[in-house]
Amino acid sequence: MASGVAVNSICLDTFQQLKLKKDLKYIIFSLNSDNTEIIVLKSSSSNDYEEFLADLPEDQCRWAIYDFEYEAEGGGKRNKLVFISWSPDTAKIKQKMVFASSRDALRRSLVGIAVEVQGTEVSEVAFEALLDKAKRTSR
Repeated sequence: MASGVAVNSICLDTFQQLKLKKDLKYIIFSLNSDNTEIIVLKSSSSNDYEEFLADLPEDQCRWAIYDFEYEAEGGGKRNKLVFISWSPDTAKIKQKMVFASSRDALRRSLVGIAVEVQGTEVSEVAFEALLDKAKRTSR
């Protein structure tokens, strides 16, 4: 079921900046105050994964794109664009439902995502969890 929310054009512009210019490391998305549009809450060029995790609130849903860089098994660096659906157990039920039904509107508008992760607790979006998923999609 789709919620009918729109994706703000700034979301797409910011995603293209991350994807093509490589001057951003991550983007955090949310819904506006009346749940009618997906907006960019934050974008950052910080390489600190802990800072990124701190931007995912303990009690609110978010979506994120992270330009995940890791060392390949045969050597050399690899990058994967990771789409994260953050829906912590402590978020309100109504918010979880609206975010779940709005996810596809955002996801379909972002072309070039290599890995998708759904997280309800920090361990599911920890660096090691993303590393494992990224390496599995490389095969």
